[in-house]
Amino acid sequence: MPLYYFNVYNDDVTLDDEGAELADHDAAMARGIREARALAADTVLKGHLTRCHLIEVQDEHRKKVGVVRFDDAVEIRD
Repeated sequence: MPLYYFNVYNDDVTLDDEGAELADHDAAMARGIREARALAADTVLKGHLTRCHLIEVQDEHRKKVGVVRFDDAVEIRD
């Protein structure tokens, strides 16, 4: 299975050194969405949400597959 990396750009920059083996790009993006939701929920528990924080998904060659912004990972309702 291919290896994917999930670099987090929020209050700090955290580059993924380990990666995760996933079936394909779609599975990697789905994991990026799940991780963005978890991180967004954590910041909400601290009393804030910065909508432009994001996770960059890279393939095994460190080529960008996609980006998941925190505000794109959830439905924001009025």
